[in-house]
Parts: sequence; C-alpha cells; structure tokens
Amino acid sequence: MAVDHETLRPGAPVDLSIIIPAYDEEDSVRPLYAALMAVLPGLGRSFEILFVDDGSTDRTFARLAELAAADACVRVIKLRRNYGQTPAMVAGIDHAKGRILITMDADLQNDPVDIPRLVEQIEAGHDIVVGWRHDRQDKLLSRRLPSVLANRLIARVTGVDVKDNGCTLKAYRAALIKQIPLYSEMHRFIPAMTSIAGSRLVELKVKHHPRRFGTSKYGLSRTYKVCFDLIAIKTLLTFSRNPLFCFLGSAAITALIGLIGFLVAVYYAMAVADGSAVVFLGIAFLFGSLAIFLALIGVIGSLVYTHFRHQPGAAWAAPST
Repeated sequence: MAVDHETLRPGAPVDLSIIIPAYDEEDSVRPLYAALMAVLPGLGRSFEILFVDDGSTDRTFARLAELAAADACVRVIKLRRNYGQTPAMVAGIDHAKGRILITMDADLQNDPVDIPRLVEQIEAGHDIVVGWRHDRQDKLLSRRLPSVLANRLIARVTGVDVKDNGCTLKAYRAALIKQIPLYSEMHRFIPAMTSIAGSRLVELKVKHHPRRFGTSKYGLSRTYKVCFDLIAIKTLLTFSRNPLFCFLGSAAITALIGLIGFLVAVYYAMAVADGSAVVFLGIAFLFGSLAIFLALIGVIGSLVYTHFRHQPGAAWAAPST
C-alpha cells in the first residue's frame, strides 16, 4: 500500500537527504521509517530517505525494498558485501540529491526528532552540525569510556574540539561534504577533515536511546584502524595548514644528508683516494637535488593553498550560505 504524503517529482530539487547505513537491522528499519515519517513531512521541505544496505545477511534489504516500493521518497542502495560504515555512508553521500545531508544510524539509537534542530543550524549558516550524545545509553566499559578517551585524543591531535566524533547523527551542507574524501573509519574524522575547507561547525546535544533490537556491530577491535586513520589525518592537516613549513623541513633534512655526503666525498678524495669519493659524491648530488625539489614543491603548494583558500567559489573554500 502506497504511503499517503507528497512525493518527489522526477528531477525536482530536494531539500533534505536522510542517509542511513544499515547492516543486519531487519527489526529496526520499519520502526525507524515510521519515526522519520512522524517528523519529516512536518518540516515543510522536500526530502528523500536513502537507506544503504551494507551487505546485510538477514532480511534487512527485503524490508527496505518493501518500504521503497510503498513510498517513492525512499531509495535503497545495496552493497555487494559488508564494507563498513564509512564506505556505506560515502555511497549514500554520492547518491544523495539534497542540498542538506543528514546521516544517522539504523539501530534506533539516534532519534529523528532531533532532525529539525540540525536543519535549523544549517539554515543559520553552519556547514556541519555534529550530534553530541551527552546522555549516551551504551555500556560504560566497552563503549562509553573508550569513546571518551578517543574523542579527547582526536581533539588533541587534530585541534578540532568535538566532544562526540563517533555520533553518526550529523547534518552537512552537501556542497561541502561531497568534496571530502572518506575511507576506512574516516567518518569519525569528518569534523577534522572539513576544517581543511574552513567549515563553520557547531555541536548540538541530541537524544540517544538504548539499542532495542540486535547487537552492536562495533567493538574494541576497530581501535587499531582508528589509530592509523588518526596518524593519516594528522599528517594531512599538518601539510594542508602549512605546506611550505613541512616541505622546507623535509628539504632541510635531505640537504643536511647531502652535505654530509659531500664532506665524506671530499675526505675520501683527499685522504684515501681509492674511488670511494665518487659514491659519496653521487649520494650528495641525489640528496641535494631532492632538497631543491622538495623546497620548490613546498613553495608551489603554499601558493596554491593560499590562492584557493581566499577564493569564495573555489573547491577548498567554505560554501556560502
């Protein structure tokens, strides 16, 4: 039976895209859809609900297909296997048509009643609104305590002070988030990644409910992935914020190695004279050339970054409201 509400016309602009990765959540998707439909039609904006089935092995996809058949505002993407939350989220972001994108979990722990408040913050001029589960309903030792420690570490390393990076309930300006490359467990580093583009960010307290069905798909086993991603993010942020300093630092190190090689070559040429000087002279030449190359790349990178940073319509600039 078709759902009785205004549906999107083909090709019509979409205001909101609700992106929901789902993995083995067969008992949750229908109650979640009902909760969404109790909120979204009242916003007075066109919307779509985009479920991404992340290779579920239960009846999640079948139930999502039933929802899509009954409501034209529901779209379903099925991945061939279980890739993880970030790739599933990226699939949804790539296929979303809305100018405002909202991501949330499919396990009913995020509450759709918070969506209007997130949209209000985007409309107020922010580029990203981060949900903060201030009263988190999860186990203390296995979920909440590791999350607190991880959030403090991420804030310390990246310089972006967000209290709950792991909360999936977020709102984004589509023009910004579609430019951000995401992979592995990068969904928790989206605030740090968007800071490169000069995003206007705000954190908002949101509701959080205990899991009603199934079991959590995440645990301490993903810690090592987060650590590696954090190293990658720190490197990226450092280079993007001050490319000239980073490249000149690398150039100085290679230049020093080249100088040492040259001095050793001079020593062998004057004191030993056995042909070894040629080897060290070659090393000095290679490292000296590398130092010049790194210095030039740093200058070019700094000029490009500075130029695009101050261009309102450029890809790296924060989108206008």
